Parts: sequence; C-alpha cells; structure tokens
Amino acid sequence: MTEPVAGVWVPTRALGRTVLLTGLLLLLGVALGRVDLVLLASPFAIGAAINLHRRPKAVPEVTITADVEHVVEGGKVEAGLTVANPDVIGYDLVVVRTRTSPWLRLQHADRPFALTVPQDGWAAIDLPGEALRWGRQDVGPAAARAAACGGLLACRPVVTPAQGVRVYPVTEPFNATEAMPAAAGLVGAHRSRRPGEGGELAGVRQFAPGDRLRRIDWRVSLRTRDLHVAYTLSDRDAEVLLLLDVLGEVGLPGVGGGSSVLDTTVRAAAAVAEHYLHRGDRVSLLEYGSGARRLRPGSGRRQYLTVLEWLLDVRPNQADETEQYENLLAAHHVSSSALVVVLSPLVDPRAADMLAQLTQSGRYTVAVDTLPKDAAPPVRNQWTPAATRLWRIERENVLGRLREHGVPVVTWAGAGSLDLVLRDVARMASAPRGR
Repeated sequence: MTEPVAGVWVPTRALGRTVLLTGLLLLLGVALGRVDLVLLASPFAIGAAINLHRRPKAVPEVTITADVEHVVEGGKVEAGLTVANPDVIGYDLVVVRTRTSPWLRLQHADRPFALTVPQDGWAAIDLPGEALRWGRQDVGPAAARAAACGGLLACRPVVTPAQGVRVYPVTEPFNATEAMPAAAGLVGAHRSRRPGEGGELAGVRQFAPGDRLRRIDWRVSLRTRDLHVAYTLSDRDAEVLLLLDVLGEVGLPGVGGGSSVLDTTVRAAAAVAEHYLHRGDRVSLLEYGSGARRLRPGSGRRQYLTVLEWLLDVRPNQADETEQYENLLAAHHVSSSALVVVLSPLVDPRAADMLAQLTQSGRYTVAVDTLPKDAAPPVRNQWTPAATRLWRIERENVLGRLREHGVPVVTWAGAGSLDLVLRDVARMASAPRGR
C-alpha cells in the first residue's frame, strides 16, 4: 500500500457564488429597504450554514492494486483502484483518474471515474487488461479529488505513486542437442576430455590405488593376468555467456505482430538461458553498451529467476551516448572455456569489430542475428527504399566477411536455431590445433 500525498479542503466555486449572491441580496435589501430581497437571500445563507456545519477533515485514500505475480507478455493483468473514506462524513462525489504504461492495455483506464464514498467506507474500481510487452510497467500514478458539504468544499488532488508490474518476456521452447565446445566445471551433463566419474567410456588401464572395485574389467584382467579397470570421462558443466547488443533499437516493439530488435534479443536470451540452466550449466549475461551491466555466472532455478529480473532492465542506448566500447570485454573477464552467444542485429560496425575481437582471442563465439526480416526505416522521401536496399546489401557483405573470419552467424528462429552452428563450433574445438 502506498501513502498518498496529503491534501487540504478548499472552498469551491459553488460556495463562492453562494456567498456572493447572498451578500448582494442583503446589500440591495438594506439599501433599497426591501424586505423581500432579504427573505430571498435567507435560503442561500441557511443552506450554506447547514452544509458547512460538519466539515470533513480527512482526505480520501487511494490505493493502487496490481498483479505482481508471474505476468508474461500477452497475459492477463488484474489491476484496480480503491478509494477509502476514513472520515465520519461521507463524500458527495469522488473523481479518480490514473495513468498507465502504454504497454498495459487496461479497460477504461483512459477516462476518469466518478463515484460516491460513504462515511468510513470504500469503493473499488476494477481495471482488467493484458500486458503487451516485457519490462517493468507501471499502473499509476493515480489522483483523486473529493467534494463534500453539498459541493461547497473540495479537497486538493490526492496523488498516489505508481505501482510497478513485472512483465516477463515470452519465450519459445528452445532446445540445443549439440554438445558444448568446452566443459570446465566440476559436475554437469556435458562430456569433457578429462577422466572422472561419468557415463562415457574412455578406455582401460591398469589398476591403481584408489580405483573402485566395481570398475575392474575382468576380461582384460584374466587375459593379461594383471588387474585392469575401465575409466570414463567426467561429465562437467559448461559456462554460457549471453552478450546482448543494446547499441540501438530497430523495428516496432510489442506482441501479436512484429517485434523489435530488443524484443527478439531479450526473448532469445531468456530462452537460451532457460535451456542451459535447466541442464545444470552456468549462465552469465553482459550488455554491450554504455551501461555495461553484468550478471555473474550462476546455475539453478534461482539464477534463472535472476536472469529474468535482469532482462527487465534492458534498455537501448540513447542517441547522445557516444562512449567507446573497445575495452568493454577487457574490463569484464570472459572465460576461455565459455561459450559466448552474441545476440546482435549486426547493424552497428562496433558490433562486428567486437565479434572479430572475440574470435581472434580464441573464444568459442556464436553470433545470433536478431534483426527482424521486415525491419526498415520509416519512408521519408522517394530515396528511402533504395537506400534501404543498399544498406541491406552492405550488411550482407559484413555478415559474409564475419563468416570468412570464422565467426558463425545464425538467424534466430526459435527452437533448434543454434544446433547446426553449435555442431560446427564443437567440431572445431575438438579438432587438433596446429602449433
């Protein structure tokens, strides 16, 4: 519950007109010696006195209620307003109005509500609707103004701060069946190159102190007359770094139709993170932008919830932010065994330079193209379509050069988007390297 801003009761124009009319009639009656004018002014004076005999002292209390549970894009949102009267005098009329985020479509939230609130009572307004886009959306602020004493007194607007609603990105079921290029943890579901307790048979060797008896290979031992044990490769977890390019925003955001670059980036990051965290891997996130926000590696359900909260604050760079990002990756240590998934529209040249830098440093890098197919600048003149075609041709040349330099680029298409490219990365990682 939020605390409203305190207000005070002030005279309305109705009270001003009543006092003015009564005073004029009394002055004219005395000046002209007419008793009928004095009698005509009496009902106005008596009515005002009766209504003002008991004045309210407390202002209405406005509370904003919003569904703060798990709300996903396109899901239902239950919001509402509650107006309470803590005074012993009822309000003749209360006018309430609220603002909402443009990405929350609440019914009748764009118009004022008029209602009466009895003494020591309350009235509620339901605002059902749906969430149109991920992020931290607000219901409110809300303002209320009450009239009492027959409309002769009104309180100043009482403003209640906004109530936040967390709308999580909708994610398609993502699945990557290919092995990771490197496994660096102690335990996990990926096969590593190191011997250990796992399910992948590595070979047979002579028995050594510390080996388990159940690992003895009796066929080889009887044939060689020496104890031999079967040893396996350890199953280890992998680290996945999701690098989000937030240098710019292209396309129309929202759900139910086309999506912007940032929409695709956030939804893809949530899907990839959910997949690898469900398998027991460690996932971290990093923004490629002026903010350079970083989420430390972690695993498990708690890390997944933290990832969703972290994604709610993703914002594109502002037009006036011209900082350089050459040292961004140097400032944040990137593990040499981590799989770096770069989610980028590959529009800004700095993103291509960053990908080349990661690949040259020996990191296992995969670039995911998040540019919508129908993304295009608004048509301003007759040359805009031609300029857009030239820009797309130049962008295809950049993508071709990235692939030539060993940077795998794949377009995000939901489930299975990374299978083929991860297969190539894992194959290159397992291949012997020349000296």
